[in-house]
Amino acid sequence: MNEELIKDADAFYRLAEQKAAHYFESLYIDVMKKTYVSTLINDIQSWKHNHIRHYSLSSLFSRRKGKADSKGYHSYIKWLDYTGKLDNYLDRSISYIFMRDLGKTLESPDTKTRVQRVVDNLKNRLTQSIETDQGEKSDMFTMASLYRKAQEDGIESSFVWLLDKLKTVSSNIPEGMDAEHAQRKLIKIIAGVIMHQLEEMGDEVSSKERSHKLDVAIRLGYSYGLTYPFIDDLLDAKVLCPEEEEQYSDLIRTTLITGSVPELEEWTGSNGDLIRYIHSELREAFEYIKGHQGQDTIKSFLQQAYVFFNSQEVDRLKDLSNSNYTNEEIYIPVILKSSSSRLITRSIINTTEDEGFDSRTFYYGIYNQLADDFADMFDDMKDGAVTPYTYFIKYHDKRSDLINPFELYWTVISNLIHRVYNSDSKTCEVILDRAINGLKRFKERVGTEKYKEVMKLFASGNSNFNDLVQNMVRKADDVDFFDKLLRDHMITSLRNERKEQEEFLDTVEILRKDINSILNIPKDEKFSLSIKEPIVGAANYSLEGDGKRLRPIMTWVMGVKEYGLKESSIEPLLRSLEYMHTASLIFDDLPSQDNASTRRGRKTLHQVYNTAVAELTGLFLTQKAIEEQSCLENFDAKTVLKLIKYSAQMTGDMCKGQAIDLDSKGKQLTLQQLNMMCFYKTGKAFEASLIMPAILANAKESEIKALKKFAYHAGIAFQIKDDILDVEGDQSLLGKSPGKDAENNSSTFVTILGLDGARKEMWEHYCLAMEALQEVPLKITFLKHLLNYIVNRDY
Repeated sequence: MNEELIKDADAFYRLAEQKAAHYFESLYIDVMKKTYVSTLINDIQSWKHNHIRHYSLSSLFSRRKGKADSKGYHSYIKWLDYTGKLDNYLDRSISYIFMRDLGKTLESPDTKTRVQRVVDNLKNRLTQSIETDQGEKSDMFTMASLYRKAQEDGIESSFVWLLDKLKTVSSNIPEGMDAEHAQRKLIKIIAGVIMHQLEEMGDEVSSKERSHKLDVAIRLGYSYGLTYPFIDDLLDAKVLCPEEEEQYSDLIRTTLITGSVPELEEWTGSNGDLIRYIHSELREAFEYIKGHQGQDTIKSFLQQAYVFFNSQEVDRLKDLSNSNYTNEEIYIPVILKSSSSRLITRSIINTTEDEGFDSRTFYYGIYNQLADDFADMFDDMKDGAVTPYTYFIKYHDKRSDLINPFELYWTVISNLIHRVYNSDSKTCEVILDRAINGLKRFKERVGTEKYKEVMKLFASGNSNFNDLVQNMVRKADDVDFFDKLLRDHMITSLRNERKEQEEFLDTVEILRKDINSILNIPKDEKFSLSIKEPIVGAANYSLEGDGKRLRPIMTWVMGVKEYGLKESSIEPLLRSLEYMHTASLIFDDLPSQDNASTRRGRKTLHQVYNTAVAELTGLFLTQKAIEEQSCLENFDAKTVLKLIKYSAQMTGDMCKGQAIDLDSKGKQLTLQQLNMMCFYKTGKAFEASLIMPAILANAKESEIKALKKFAYHAGIAFQIKDDILDVEGDQSLLGKSPGKDAENNSSTFVTILGLDGARKEMWEHYCLAMEALQEVPLKITFLKHLLNYIVNRDY
């Protein structure tokens, strides 16, 4: 590596270190003199008038009875709106974000105007679901809602791209790291970059330019955010052995010093596949960021990134068993990494900075870091990580020279309010709200007794100040923040989603095995050994393939779980659906139709036997399906007859769809024609899987109508995903050769719309299907995850 480049990088780091040392020295003096105590006592005494309520006995009782639990996202928003607190709640929340993430001063008239605009917009969105009483069904943070928002901004392609990236990252998070945390952190970083971009471009830009800038912000946010799971978290998690860690750190350091990602040499550790993926993804991300930097800003970006990485490395290499670290060694890296991370976020969108932005961001960073380290101190202690709090806990009784980090925290708050933000009343209000809320949340999480122990350890030495703070923790109201509520909601949602998804996959796998066990057709005893009868063997060959069995699985869930039908009573229906589906595949694969060579990971039926046997087997399975339906003996005859009539109509429609498909080869269909063809080919089978159990359960017509609507859009989404996989799928996963549509000159969503357009169309039908579920008066969890599976599957 070029020695001059190394010197330049180290020189810049030393300058940043000197600046941090000067800042720390001023804080140290204030801690020693305890100047923050009298200042903050006065601030809190003024502040508490807005947060300590005096109630009569009756009003206190009704207040306690009526207050919503802030853990319930929807109910809490509803309660805030009902009590008239929502405006102030959102105002302090958005004001804090403008100050923390955008580096704004709250006394600025322009900032006040922008904050109010965001508050009004957010309030409108939050209260829409309350007014319609839709609750979680219209959650603005569901996948469908987010895609609709992306459509409004013209960035659907960016949204789909991001979903694919997040899915891939999550699947590559190694054991020993938290995939949910990585995903959440990535989303937070992306949101931060988008906020900076929105703030930078204002409201004057055209819709086309706005879409372009938001697209770039999403990709830049992902590119920068990727460094958290794949650099910071990876190195912290001890997934790599020491030799791998050193080799990997050298790669990152070389990149930031030279501005170029080195080639990955032979990897000698056990994590070669992981590192090769990460190296490829990070190189792409780094090049994207570089490509959006001007010549005058790329150097600054690399310098700040180097400071961030190097300060993290300095902290990471600390050993909690070392009792000799100085205060400077503990705190200076914290100041550097906490300030540089925010400076990078602003710099990557290559924008001009407000006057004083750099200074405010530098001084502000340690406040947020100390608050985070306080909240995480027990986890950090467990992991053996060196933070100001863990080090003080371990050595406070042996080292009288150590600064109490909790005192430093309050010193930083005093410094921010009065020196950095010039004693602005709104800033004082918001920062004290945040500080007291942080203590309240910590107390709630660890319990009162543990909280008392912590406060005793970190008490400042001034009883008046300590008592005042704890009194506020006990009594103060209206100090909570939307970003914390949203964070908790996101964590809960991700965990619930993962749990539901695991339950969905478990259910699918169990039912798949159960259904496989009942599909085999016994040989006809009428045929003697001297007469060869290939049809039953051919049918069983097709049925034994590695099918997904989605249709009978859907029917089982709807019939047994939702309508309460007996499992044994609907077995014939499950068989009939799979027989019918398998018959359609046999016909589909014939030389006269798609002429496929593989299906479900094996040779197609006509190749194993011959075309005539395949045709007869398809017909045999179709009739066998009707025979099974006639065996639904636990239901009245009229209901079974209605089901058979519906089944026959559905089969006829599927034949029409296939005929349209065959006739369309070499022709360019319109999107409307393609939708109709795919619904008849695929959507009808999805519909039957839902409607047949509904018919047996005598469901209301309105319910059947809503299920049909869901099936229409889910079926088309399924077909679009098939078309996409036919272009870019993996044959080992698909169980059939990709590229068959192009070989047959078939009209598909990809040939008509292109890959990007096909993805948009798939997500449009995804949203319409999800919206249709809101009209279904049943539990929708399984169908929701079925839809997620449809659009995210790899085969």
